[in-house]
Amino acid sequence: MGTHIIKMPDIGEGIAEVELVEWHVQPGDSVVEDQLLADVMTDKATVQVPSPVQGKVMALGGKVGEVMAVGSELIRLEVEGEGNEGKVSIGRAPAAPQSSAAAPAITGTSADAGGAADIDTTGTSARHTPARAGAEHQVARGKQVSGSEHAGPVGGSVSTVAAGPARPEGEKPLASPAVRKRAWDLGLELQYVPGTGPAGQITHADLDAYAARGPAAAADARRAIAHARRDGEQQIPVIGLRRKIAEKMQESKRRIPHFTYVEEIDVSELESLRGRLNAQWGAERGKLTILPLLARAMVLALRDFPQINARYDDEAGVVTRYEAVHLGVAAQTDGGLMVPVVRHAEAMDLWTCAAEVARLANAAREGGATRDELSGSTITLTSLGALGGIVSTPVINHPEVAIVGVNRIVERPMIVGGAVVARKMMNLSSSFDHRVVDGMHAAEFIQRIRGLLECPALLFVE
Repeated sequence: MGTHIIKMPDIGEGIAEVELVEWHVQPGDSVVEDQLLADVMTDKATVQVPSPVQGKVMALGGKVGEVMAVGSELIRLEVEGEGNEGKVSIGRAPAAPQSSAAAPAITGTSADAGGAADIDTTGTSARHTPARAGAEHQVARGKQVSGSEHAGPVGGSVSTVAAGPARPEGEKPLASPAVRKRAWDLGLELQYVPGTGPAGQITHADLDAYAARGPAAAADARRAIAHARRDGEQQIPVIGLRRKIAEKMQESKRRIPHFTYVEEIDVSELESLRGRLNAQWGAERGKLTILPLLARAMVLALRDFPQINARYDDEAGVVTRYEAVHLGVAAQTDGGLMVPVVRHAEAMDLWTCAAEVARLANAAREGGATRDELSGSTITLTSLGALGGIVSTPVINHPEVAIVGVNRIVERPMIVGGAVVARKMMNLSSSFDHRVVDGMHAAEFIQRIRGLLECPALLFVE
C-alpha cells in the first residue's frame, strides 16, 4: 500500500489561494476515481475537486472555512501500489465551476463576487456512504415517530396525541426499536412522551400511561410547549458565499460614499399596458413582469446619462463609461442573493429581456450560472417584489456607480384633475456613488425614468 497526496489544484487566472467551503468525504471513507472530494471557492467561482485515483481517505488537509494556498496538501489517500508521496505536483482543477459571482440586491454586493455553495454550518460535511444512508433513513423514520414532523397513525386504536415537550426542544427521545415501533402503530410522538427508564429512556409502560391520558395529554403538552424556556444558541460559520457577500458589502460601504434618491411613480398606465400585452401575447411569448419594462426605461434614460452606466476604478482613478448596458438583476437563491447579468439589454425587446431574466434567475437558483453570467454588470436593478416595502437604501455593487431599487406597487387615493381617484403607485429607491454622480444628475436620471414609465408609449419611441 502507498500514499497518494492530492494538492490544492491551480484554479487558473493567477489565483494563489482559495477557501475550502465543503468536504464530501471524511477520514476512513473509501473513494473511487472521479468521486468529488471537496468544494473550494475563489473570488470568481465555486470549483469541485474530484479524486484522480481510487483509495481510502487517511487525512484531510484543512477545515471548512479555511483559506488554503494553491499547492498545499488538500487530502491524503491510501492507495494500492506505491502512491505518489514525494513526487506529487500541482495539477489544474479538472472540474468546471458550479457557479460564480454573487451579489445581493437590496444588500448589494459586487457582481464580481465569489461563487455559490451549500454552506455546511457544522464545519464538516456529511459522508454519503451506504452505512450512513441507512442510518439517515432510520433517523428520518425516527423523526416521524418521535418528533417534529407530526406523523399520522399507521394503525392502532389510539388517536394521535401531538403536543407538549416531555424534554427540551431538540433533545432526541431515548427508546428501543420495539418501543418506537409500538409508538408508531399507536400514533404517538415520542418527543412528548415522558420517559421513566434509565437516562430518561421511554418504556412500554410510559407509552401505556401517556396513551391512557388521551386528549388531556395533548392539552397539557400544548400548554407546556407554549411556556417552555428556550436557552439554545447556534453558531453559524460565515464561509463561502456568505463570506463573499459580507466582504463585498463591507468593501462597497467603505469605499463608496452612497447617497439614495427616492421618487414616487404612478404606474397605473404601465400596469394597464402590461395587462393588455399579457392578454394578447402572454400565451405565445410569455408573461411580462414589470422588470423588462423598467429595464427598457433604464436603457433609454442611460443614453442621456452615460456617467451612470459606468464602473469606477478608484485605485487607478479612472471611470469607464459603457455604451452597452449590461444589466445586473438580483435573484434570490438558497445560498444568498446573486446578480446574474443581462448582457446588451439595450439590444433586447421586452420579451427577449423577460426570457433572459427568467433564464438567468433559474440558472442562479439551481447553481448552474457561469462566471460570465454572474460578472461584468455596468448597473444593477434590484427588486423584492411584493416584499419591496415603501423605501429602501440599496448598496451599490462595487465598482459600479449606481443601483436602481424597486419598491412594491400599492393602490392609493391620488388627486388627478381635481378629483380623488385610485392610482397604482410605486417608489424607486436608487443609490449613487457621489464621487462620480452629482445629485442633480441622479435626480434627472430618475425623473427621466419616471417620465417614461408614467407615459409608457414613450418606451417604444426612438
